[in-house]
Amino acid sequence: MKLYTVESGLFKLDGGAMFGVVPKSIWQKLNEPDANNLCTWATRCLLIEDGKQLILIDCGIGNKQSEKFFSYYQPQSDVSLDISLKKLGFSKDDITDVILTHLHFDHCGGAISRVGERLLPAFKNAKYWSNEKHWEWATKPNAREKASFLSENILPIKESGQLNFIENETRNVNPNFYFKTVNGHTESMLIPHIEWNGKTIVYCADLFPSMAHLPLPYVMAYDTRPLLTLEEKKKYLEEGVKHDHIFFFEHDKNIECCTLEQTERGVREKNHFKLSELN
Repeated sequence: MKLYTVESGLFKLDGGAMFGVVPKSIWQKLNEPDANNLCTWATRCLLIEDGKQLILIDCGIGNKQSEKFFSYYQPQSDVSLDISLKKLGFSKDDITDVILTHLHFDHCGGAISRVGERLLPAFKNAKYWSNEKHWEWATKPNAREKASFLSENILPIKESGQLNFIENETRNVNPNFYFKTVNGHTESMLIPHIEWNGKTIVYCADLFPSMAHLPLPYVMAYDTRPLLTLEEKKKYLEEGVKHDHIFFFEHDKNIECCTLEQTERGVREKNHFKLSELN
């Protein structure tokens, strides 16, 4: 089994929203904002090659939204999913499975492409994997998350017949994968765990969007149940130290992965590195 980091581009989000109750005087040292208080974030995906399977976890924002929509998030187009896959010798048609941790636009927008007036799966040969509870949550969105759940990113997946559901703790995608769900950020967000070379890589999605979010109080204002996020973070940090897990960060613009250690200030980074350094 081979693992590859796939960068699908950078975009911007409000720094205050990303760091919640943490004061700007502190968080601005971790991710410097621009004049509009916007910080730059990655949309980093993980690609796993295992025999005949080529599995992609999340797929970034994509490029089909309106100019007005993109003006809010200012995506940078010098890097894209297509470019990153091509550098690795692959194309979207090679992908056999797409795992969507959750259906917010910055994680699943690239799942669907606009072809003329039609909305079609960007990965025409792939099974798309979500989970049933989250799918129901996303297709009947609450007012708080409605702007993040875009029907054009979601409904065409089911219409294509390529939608499949993952059950918690099961290995129905690949025998080296298992999945847990967390509910603080949004209902039933998938956290993939990949067993590889004697290690477990935890794809953190929006539980820990960046390494700067390791401290417990650093919870995004986007989270629907922030106190539950606190509990979930604590559990994952304790397990990460105990089992020497590798955390893979989707939104950290600089840091891909880290290991953890217990310190006087709580669980913090032990070492950080690129995934390629582990191969």
